[in-house]
Amino acid sequence: MNIRSKGIGLAVGCMLVVSCSEISFGDRFLGEQPESSGATTEEMFSSKESAEKVLTRAYMGLPYGLPTGSDFKLGGNILESITDLCYSFRDNVSDGPVKLYYNGALSANNVPRNAAYRFGAKSDWTTIRYAWLYIENIEKVSDISAGEKSERVAEAKMLIALSYFEMLRYVGGVTWLDHYVEVNETMNFPRITFAETVRNIVALLDEAIPALKWKQDDLNDGRMSKAGAMALKFKVLHWAASPAFNSDKKWHPAADAYTCYGNYDAKRWKEAEEAGRLFFREITTQGGYALIQPTAPTHQARREAYRKAYYDRGGTEVLISTRKGSAASVHSDYIDQRYYTGPTLNYVDLFPWEDGTDFPEDFNWKSPSRQPFFTYSESEGLLPTRDPRLYENVACPGDIYCNGTAAPVYTNHPTYKTGSGFLIMKYILQENSDRANRFVHWSHTRLTEMMSGYAEVLNEVYGRPDEQAYQLVNDIRARVGLSPLRAGMNHDQFLEAVLKERAMELGFEEVRWFDLVRRDRQGDFKKKLYGLKSRGNDLNHPTAFVFEKVTLPDRYWVTNWDTKWYLAPIPQEEINKQYGMTQNPGW
Repeated sequence: MNIRSKGIGLAVGCMLVVSCSEISFGDRFLGEQPESSGATTEEMFSSKESAEKVLTRAYMGLPYGLPTGSDFKLGGNILESITDLCYSFRDNVSDGPVKLYYNGALSANNVPRNAAYRFGAKSDWTTIRYAWLYIENIEKVSDISAGEKSERVAEAKMLIALSYFEMLRYVGGVTWLDHYVEVNETMNFPRITFAETVRNIVALLDEAIPALKWKQDDLNDGRMSKAGAMALKFKVLHWAASPAFNSDKKWHPAADAYTCYGNYDAKRWKEAEEAGRLFFREITTQGGYALIQPTAPTHQARREAYRKAYYDRGGTEVLISTRKGSAASVHSDYIDQRYYTGPTLNYVDLFPWEDGTDFPEDFNWKSPSRQPFFTYSESEGLLPTRDPRLYENVACPGDIYCNGTAAPVYTNHPTYKTGSGFLIMKYILQENSDRANRFVHWSHTRLTEMMSGYAEVLNEVYGRPDEQAYQLVNDIRARVGLSPLRAGMNHDQFLEAVLKERAMELGFEEVRWFDLVRRDRQGDFKKKLYGLKSRGNDLNHPTAFVFEKVTLPDRYWVTNWDTKWYLAPIPQEEINKQYGMTQNPGW
């Protein structure tokens, strides 16, 4: 057995002997008693082994970006399906995108479990409460060294910070818990401002960073690390400095101190720049993190290097990894729903030709001058023509899919289902064998997200891209064989290039939605979305296709866009409890 299977990655999938009652601002606030198993605090912290189970329970509540049986987010759909990258065709009663977003039905009085985020129904509060329980009681444990106690407390603080960052991005300023909440405490948890929430998260990370290991070894892979904490600090400050929240113009007419700063301050970009600079300086000093490079200058080797970067646990690119178990079956819900959610042609068209030349906006699909996905050679078969990342994110006409046969995306395929003309490949992979003997995880934060994010921040701080900003993005492109970005871009041109690069590199990793929100990209929420019909020259082994660009059904947002959608509504029943939460703008 791989040694990593013995670490925290597997531990989070195990049953606990002791179980704390969960804090819930949803159907119930606290359980009937502090410990539903009847275990006392003294019993839970009577040994290192018992205490570790409490911390493990905190790890189990971390955000996970793919649908699993334990989370009904978007009804088992993915966050990108409410962006311009993807479209849901699963028109059943539980589908969040179709039933709540495409028709505008989501409201403060209608925030079901299949919303993208339902305040009070997520596991964030579970993580926060268990982490505080651990922090406040670990000193009672005698068979653990002072150094290990300090490190584990730092892990717990990072877990709290990570959970609050998830809330910050979906909700804004929130109710803040700074201790383990007892069952008979007074229900008085007032909402704090956006600025205070950012400040509190950063303060927790500043406390955690010095005590954490820079990078965890294989045995402890999945535990929080100093590199992950420094990356998270950058992401928090990057989010806070972005135009939706750091502007003299409010992102919504009713925006208040709970949901933005209310003014612009260039120092916020400088704070993000400093956090990024310190992170990359530490990488230079400590090592351990670098882009995974292809083993050969070929399309397949580049694609496999890119796959290792996000799919494989451990490695040199994943900075924060979250787990819902270890078996490949954890992702079965995601794989099973693959036929009902399709990438848009808008997304596919972002990917350049294999040499890095832009794919033309006016490409003639009816009579293409160049094959858009594959060319056919009698000796070598189908040869890809585009950026290797396209094929790792999207199943295109001609590619092999997870069952080892031709992807069923062309209309005369025996199992074709109506959709966008594409299927998701990311995390589903090309063949079942690709998932064999690999422990699954969610790559919450990767090195390339940091590189592209820091390039964006440098562009903001200096008003145009400097040499380092270019180098960071060009290094990402070089890994998959693309030419460098053109020199001489101004601020706006480079920003567009970075956001495009992030969409291609980090597709289906829950980055696009947050990029569109924080950059106030209203046009991307309102634009027309397209799909592609294709027909192969053979049912099972096509080598050529004819294409037709098609318009996908309009979403409610096209003609009824409101920036209120940037943040989730607070369920009205939560506000009615009067513990201190307020409604978000526009809801």
